[in-house]
Formats: sequence, structure tokens, C-alpha cells
Amino acid sequence: MFESLGNRLQTVFDGLKRRGKLTEADVDTAMREVRLALLEADVNYKVVKSFVQRVRERSVGQEVMTSLTPGQMVVKIVNEELVRTLGEPGRLNLGMQSPTIIMLVGLQGAGKTTMAAKLALHLRRGGSRPLLVAADIYRPAAIDQLQTLGRQLDIPVYSEGTAARPPDVCANGVKLARVEGATVVILDTAGRLNIDEMMMDEIKAIKARVQPIETLLVADAMTGQEAVRVATDFHNAVNLTGLIMTKIDGDARGGAAISMREVTGVPIKFLGTGEKLSAIEIFHPDRLSNRILGMGDVLTLIERAQQELDQEEAQKAGKRLLEGDFDLEDFLGQMQQMKKLGPIAQLLEMVPGINKMAKGVDLSGAESELKRVEAIIYSMTLEERRNPKILKASRKRRIAKGSGTSVQDVNVLLKQFREMQDMMKNFKRGGRRSALSNLFSGRT
Repeated sequence: MFESLGNRLQTVFDGLKRRGKLTEADVDTAMREVRLALLEADVNYKVVKSFVQRVRERSVGQEVMTSLTPGQMVVKIVNEELVRTLGEPGRLNLGMQSPTIIMLVGLQGAGKTTMAAKLALHLRRGGSRPLLVAADIYRPAAIDQLQTLGRQLDIPVYSEGTAARPPDVCANGVKLARVEGATVVILDTAGRLNIDEMMMDEIKAIKARVQPIETLLVADAMTGQEAVRVATDFHNAVNLTGLIMTKIDGDARGGAAISMREVTGVPIKFLGTGEKLSAIEIFHPDRLSNRILGMGDVLTLIERAQQELDQEEAQKAGKRLLEGDFDLEDFLGQMQQMKKLGPIAQLLEMVPGINKMAKGVDLSGAESELKRVEAIIYSMTLEERRNPKILKASRKRRIAKGSGTSVQDVNVLLKQFREMQDMMKNFKRGGRRSALSNLFSGRT
């Protein structure tokens, strides 16, 4: 997320921090680099101009020039101004009416139907009883997709097929929600490849008919500055109450997320951070700014762990690890738990300072390595996972063949696992000092 922008900005700030005192010329040079970094990230040029001007005015002021750490003060100012540009934290207006009606709008391909299911799951976890309404009658696959997602999450979906009028479908869905006791209705409206008058007239008719309390635009973060134009057009037509940025985990330059709120005045409420149905985050501008500037986001990491991980299972596994009774079955379980949190690269960017340590490291290789390890363990029998000592040559050949790896790969995994077991046994016996000494001397 924002990797290129973050790296550029951090390089600029590292240069500032190395200087004892800053002159106006130093600030101007840094601001030129910041301006270029933001423009290359597809941030709207008007937003860039306003942002850089605010930062410069504060950076050449008394608070920076007289500071003992002027470079760090500039970073602090940039962080504060970036948070200001990104706007307020995302909050849905729930409880204002019963049921609360949320209408999702957007262009085709932005991930609107999947986001409807993600939002429903998120709200159910918060105690709501959601109902999904399939109002996209022009793309039959959209109805089928929403119904499939609803079955997968055990969330009801209302539809009338492709022959009904979308305003009628939405109105009837709201009526059903009142009968069934649903507290939130999420309307998945039709998208188009381009904004057209028919599309706008339809969502205007739906809005007039059911009076949604939230009208959220689902926008693809990878569309760059085009997303700003799309948001402006939708806001002028139907008065948006919020934005949801999708595909924020992809190769997006990130400029759309920074620009859209500033240009439209509409707050960002959620971020779509991956393909999994749980990959949705409430928007926190301060946390996003921290990630962009390489300061990490520990709070989101903790929240994600609390939400996704089995806390009781994690405590049991931790106890077994400390007791030296940790086997490959436990190791596989922990790998599956960690996968629930998201891609490794996404998790690492939430750890403060890790971006500098991991610079130049191919994190995609780490993902591949985990998949290989998982395949090797899956190719073992339960007895072999619990007692790896029985793995002789013939068993290793079978495991390697079943996992599409080599016997050498199997041996490497077993060696690393034994080293981890030995280290934990040393800690358990009270040999912390000798274990750490061995670790730093390169011995096991």
C-alpha cells in the first residue's frame, strides 16, 4: 500500500534529519521532492499545491527553525497535514432509522458486489443483522455472485431476478427487512463501464424511493486521478455521504485516496485491503498517514489479530512452544492462523521501522516460501507431523513428491524446526544466556 510514495517521502525526510539546522533553501528543496512524489502517486495537482504550501509555511516558521531536531519537526508537520488532507475517521450513521439503509454505487469493476458482502460481514460482527439486496439487474452474474457470497457468510440476500425494476427491488427488500427484523439493508446497485445519464437517473430513483441514510461510492484506488472525477460526478448527482476505497492492497499509487476527500469534501469510511471477505478496515486517517510515512500501524495490526485469530488456540500453542512440546501440527496451525491476518508485506508495513529493515527484500519470495513449507507439512501423515523423528529417506521422498518439492527442501524444513525446538528447550531450562550467546554466534 503506497509503497512507492512512502519510500520517496522517507528518503526526503532521512536527508532532512541528517542536517543539524535547516535553511529555507533546505525546506524548498525537500518540498520540491515531496511535490514530485505526490504527483507521481497520482495525487490531484490542486491537492498537491495546497498541501505543499501548508507544509512549507509551517516548516519555515519559528517552531522548526528554532527546534533542536528540525528534520523531525518537518516530518511531524507533514504527518499532521496529511491527516488533515485525508479527513475524519470513517463512521457509519447507524441507528438513525430502522432498518438503516446503505446504498452502494460505483462503476463496474470497482469491486462493489464483493464490498457489499464485506460490509455486511463487518456490520454483523459489530452486532447488526444485515440483509443484502441484489439490485444490479443488468449483469446476471452480479445477482449470482451476491447470492453465493450470502450463502458463504450465512447472510440473507433478497433478489427478484433480472426482469424487475431496481427501485422496486430495493423497496421490496426494505419491506422484507422490516418483516424479518433486519437492522441494516445494503443495496448493491448496478455499475457501468462509464458514467451515463441512465445510470444516474436509476440511482436517483432508488434514493428517492427508499431514502438511504448512507450513499457510499465504491471506488477503485488503482484508477488514479480518474477516481476523483468519478467521485465528483457521483457526488453532484446523488449527494454522497461517504467513500469506500477498494484494491488498496494492489499496485495502486495511492493518490486517489489522498485526493478524493479533499476534492469532494466526502469522507472516506472504509478501505478494502484484500480479496478475503474479512479484508475491510474502518478508515483512520492518522493510521494511514503513519503507514505512508513508514511509522507503522500497530493498532490496526492488534485489532486484526483480535478479530481473526483464535485467542484460546494461540495461548495453547504459545504454552506448548515455551514447553518445547511444539510439533509440526502446531506449526501448521500457527501458519494458518497468520494467513488470516493478510499478506506478509501488508503485515510488515504495520510494524514501525520494518520498512527500512526490509528494504530490498523480496517479500513475494517469503510468501512463496510459506506456501512451500505448508505444502510439505500437508504431505505428511498426522503421525509424521507429531513425531518428525520417524521421517527416514523413503518417507521424505514420498513427502517431497506429494508436495512438489525436493528431499533437500524437506530436510531444510526439518533442520530449521529442530533448531527452533532446541532453542525453546534451552529457554525452558533457564539457559537464556547460553541460548542467546549461541544465537548471536551463529551456532544452534
